[in-house]
Amino acid sequence: MRTIALEEHMTTPEIVKAAQMSMQGAYPAFLQSIGSKLLDVGEGRIADMDAAGIDMQVLSVSANTLDKLDSATANALARDANDQMAAAVRAHPDRFAAFATLALQEADQAATELDRCVRQLGFKGVMLNGAPNGQFLDHPRFTPIFEAAVAFDVPIYLHPAPPPKLVRDAYYSGLNSTLEFLLSTAGWGWHVETGMHVLRLIVSGLFDRFPALKIIIGHMGENLPFSIARAEMVFARGASSLKRSVGEYFCDHFYLTTSGYFTTPPFLCMLQVVGIDRIMFSVDYPFSPSTVGREFLDKLALCPEDREKVSHRNAEKLLKL
Repeated sequence: MRTIALEEHMTTPEIVKAAQMSMQGAYPAFLQSIGSKLLDVGEGRIADMDAAGIDMQVLSVSANTLDKLDSATANALARDANDQMAAAVRAHPDRFAAFATLALQEADQAATELDRCVRQLGFKGVMLNGAPNGQFLDHPRFTPIFEAAVAFDVPIYLHPAPPPKLVRDAYYSGLNSTLEFLLSTAGWGWHVETGMHVLRLIVSGLFDRFPALKIIIGHMGENLPFSIARAEMVFARGASSLKRSVGEYFCDHFYLTTSGYFTTPPFLCMLQVVGIDRIMFSVDYPFSPSTVGREFLDKLALCPEDREKVSHRNAEKLLKL
């Protein structure tokens, strides 16, 4: 069975250097342990894919630090990273595809880079990381990026990023540094913050302005499948001028992946809310092991047709693979 994984990360030496990553503490030690895997877009990565029976990875840059840099530096790093991903795709076109990475300091320049990535480099979409500099993507200044995504008919993958300092200090302080970091990111904060970001995009009217816009979110929907009915009920009370219900926007415009979540209950919730045609397999490599993701996929109680949709057919259709 062909298997495509959509949220599979890499980085570049230039981005690592610019981020000036500290190698002190427990979690940075973990980052150090997987650093070689993030930098490898060649034989080592392919060997890992082969061991897990994964046919294709859609590469994306793990670069939550670009928004902290000046515009010129961030744009240069993003363009170079896109070129490096394009080179990996050219070297292994049957194993890799790619999502563009963008510097969002200047949205017009970001849209121009997305144009280059899609039309010249053949990329399948774009990955955006959280709220750049604490500014959510419903802000009007990001309109050129949405315009470009719709014009080129490519999806936006909305990926989590660490919360802003004010949020981190208010919600996650008072623990030891390792617990603070884990709770504010993959242990909880990433997911609820991304879920809130999605709701902001919906209630801001973004999808009334861009009815063809398609967005992917990972981690089995960032807690939204469990809570979307509640949000729909609340906003139906007349507090919104939306043309449709919150749940309709969610089910019509969003595609969800399994990245980093390998247990059945959240999968079943996601399946009941959005349906099998909007679910795609992901590992979150190298932050999660490919073999664990593969084992989860193989054990899902799905009919052969639905298993194929999750493993590759939905991704092929959405990304035109």
